[in-house]
Amino acid sequence: MATRTIKISLIGNPNTGKTSVFNQLTGLNQQVGNYPGITVERKQGSVRLPGNTKGVILDLPGTYSLNASSMDENVVIELLLNRNDKDFPDVAVVVTDVENLKRNLLLFTQIKDLEIPAILVINMADRMERKGISLNIPLLEERLKTKIALVSSRKGTGITKLKELITEYASLSTEPCLNASSIDPEYFGRLRNAFPNQLLYKLWLVITQDVNFGQLERNEIEDSFTKSKSELKRLQQKETIKRYQFINDTLKQGMTVDTAKAKDLRAKLDRILTHKIFGYLIFFAILLVIFQSIFAWSSVPMDLIDEGFTWLSSYTSNNLPPGKLTELIAEGIIPGIGGVVIFIPQIAFLFFFISILEESGYMSRVVFLMDRIMKRFGLSGKSVVPLISGTACAIPAIMAARNIENWRERLITILVTPFTTCSARLPVYAILISLIIPQRTVWGIFNLQGLTLMLLYLLGFLGAIGAAIILNKILKTKFKSFFVAEMPNYKMPLAKNVGITVVEKTKAFVYGAGKIILAISIIIWFLGSHGPGDKMERAEQIITEQYGNSLGEDKLKDAIASYKLENSYIGHIGKSIEPAIRPLGYDWKIGIAIVTSFAAREVFVGTLATIYTIGSGADDEATIKERMKQETNPETGQKVFNFATGISLLLFYAFAMQCMSTLAVTKKETNSWKWPAIQLFSMSIFAYLVSLIAYQLLK
Repeated sequence: MATRTIKISLIGNPNTGKTSVFNQLTGLNQQVGNYPGITVERKQGSVRLPGNTKGVILDLPGTYSLNASSMDENVVIELLLNRNDKDFPDVAVVVTDVENLKRNLLLFTQIKDLEIPAILVINMADRMERKGISLNIPLLEERLKTKIALVSSRKGTGITKLKELITEYASLSTEPCLNASSIDPEYFGRLRNAFPNQLLYKLWLVITQDVNFGQLERNEIEDSFTKSKSELKRLQQKETIKRYQFINDTLKQGMTVDTAKAKDLRAKLDRILTHKIFGYLIFFAILLVIFQSIFAWSSVPMDLIDEGFTWLSSYTSNNLPPGKLTELIAEGIIPGIGGVVIFIPQIAFLFFFISILEESGYMSRVVFLMDRIMKRFGLSGKSVVPLISGTACAIPAIMAARNIENWRERLITILVTPFTTCSARLPVYAILISLIIPQRTVWGIFNLQGLTLMLLYLLGFLGAIGAAIILNKILKTKFKSFFVAEMPNYKMPLAKNVGITVVEKTKAFVYGAGKIILAISIIIWFLGSHGPGDKMERAEQIITEQYGNSLGEDKLKDAIASYKLENSYIGHIGKSIEPAIRPLGYDWKIGIAIVTSFAAREVFVGTLATIYTIGSGADDEATIKERMKQETNPETGQKVFNFATGISLLLFYAFAMQCMSTLAVTKKETNSWKWPAIQLFSMSIFAYLVSLIAYQLLK
């Protein structure tokens, strides 16, 4: 029997647990990408339904209503209005929160007016008893003309019932809940007569919303039924009032709340966590614990991974037949990939902590706290979301700036977000901190390396604030927007959601960085194993004649390998840029790593791993950290990665725009190469100057 496929759109207000429902339905059967033609993130997943049926679920961006105020909300409206879209749903699953049904049902009644089969999911049912809430489900189903799934995404209850309702979507009523056209019968009557084959509410949204609606002749509608903005606004307000009147009447009959039974700690916690003094201290303490844990917990698995890849490289070199292919695998691919895989534990722990903060509801309090700081520097309160999410990756963080209505504030947010320390910087920070900062406990409890990492994160945030102050004065923002943030209820993080987030984000990091690093490792190996002229072939003869028997066997092999590397193609490239970076304390090998890391910051470590593997002639099993620690300047005999050079590099990567993907998304979001060019040159020059000053003062 052929498998039947149902297209499902998951819709709901922010903070209703929509993502949790999506995770319960799909598990790890998820894909993350962008909507065609725009950079709003989309999540799609599949679910096995009863009766040999497969569901394809599209998790739409959170929206409060079909009256769009941002570009990601437009995505929801455009899809629901265009029946010719390949993703147009067979059924809409609208997720609501049992504690905020009144507000959530506004969106549901609008979707019902589009005559799309819709299922109402009332989530967080496990809170009903504690909040003193009881529901009359049959009455609500009758009034809302739908079927209701009462679920707890936290406990996994009601999901089976929801799957059954999705499978039976064809039996759902598509009749609207109320007659919205009664707000102006004469106007809507003329609209109905002019376009008898179109849905009336769809026509109304065409008139009031500035989005793309595919097949509808927008100009014809606007020419015949144009109204002033103030009159349209008045009608929209009448529509909203009418809907809330219907929702109030429905909930009066179908929902009761016994406040005597409710026990709510939320207000007490908010008074502490959003306090104008203690709120910041608590947030600072939480960050301190996170960065301490990242170093403390990840050290053992990182050392095992590092030693494992080193052993694998040595084993490959010793056991495969000699030749270029073996050299490529042992000196190029394995060290390059190992330079990224080693940081999986730290990346996973970072996403683990971020996910817990988001799942618990605490991150919304952080956004509220930071808004007090943001608005002083010409940023919107909504700028906090991109800046905080930039700790994972600047690309989706810049996309998140689409929620900022004011163009100048949005532009400033886009330009300063790359200062925020992203997960791609973490491998660079981790390896350099481990080389120059001792593994020492200060004040009895704090790890010095963890403190250094936290200071780098704070430095990135201060860099973003400083850049925002300058841009605010240059761009002269005239209009201020107001920040409205919803405070979700506190809840225990759902283990399944945290697990899926950690797996998916870490996998995206490894796959995204791994492809780039694999390609660059192969290129670096080729350029480092071949060179112009015959010096590479004559290296052994030249070094033997130069040193005779004065060197031991291992040192002779290292000298030959170093001579080959210096005279390779990559050696010539590195030597050509060395004069520009020498004042910063960098040699030509570091210069090559900086150039290649423009593809992605984390490539820095992979490039050095490949270069040092090629440049090592001895068959030892030194890890990448040990090779970097042992690297010395042949002219001075001093260690290359000393304190001054290490601090200079840390500051360079804290401020430099070393990510072409971020530049690409900035171009996409600003629709101009002007702003990414300014971003690239200003951040790079600033990073160069800061690193130069730091090295010259510390050397």
